[in-house]
Amino acid sequence: MGHRLSKIVTRTGDKGETGLATGERLSKSAPRVQAMGEVDELNCAVGLLLIQELPQDMRASLSLTQHELFDLGGELSMPGSALIKESYLLRLDGELEGLNETLPPLKEFVLPGGNAPAAYAHLARAIARRAERALWLLNAQEPLSPLAPQYLNRLSDYLFVCARVLARVNGGSEVSWKRQS
Repeated sequence: MGHRLSKIVTRTGDKGETGLATGERLSKSAPRVQAMGEVDELNCAVGLLLIQELPQDMRASLSLTQHELFDLGGELSMPGSALIKESYLLRLDGELEGLNETLPPLKEFVLPGGNAPAAYAHLARAIARRAERALWLLNAQEPLSPLAPQYLNRLSDYLFVCARVLARVNGGSEVSWKRQS
């Protein structure tokens, strides 16, 4: 593969615009650019989760997720394209089913925390929800492939369940919300 960027300091965004993969220039405040940024931030948060101690099968799944998120960023940078596949959602559904089998039913809301890996999973989950909202906002102006926001919805569920599993590592537990009255 050839070089994608010959230099990093391009100065092409100095006036508040950025380029899409199509060559089109958009304001950095445009909903499409905002959505791309949210997906990028989510991928960074998944990267932070991946440097934690994780079960190997979860690590493999999250590594694949990073590539899928890059596909989603590519889809957003090329209006009209559809790179997210139904198989991505089906994979997450399967992962969720397997992880949920190991967990007790929720009896109360869960607070982010418990240990570092669980907290990072919760952070990634919250960013996934924000990214999903950004995609729905963009979709209201420019219809997207329906799989794109669905993928983020499913991913946020997966990250929540990962957090629940990770909180229990080495005899740990989730942090349950207690009403302050």
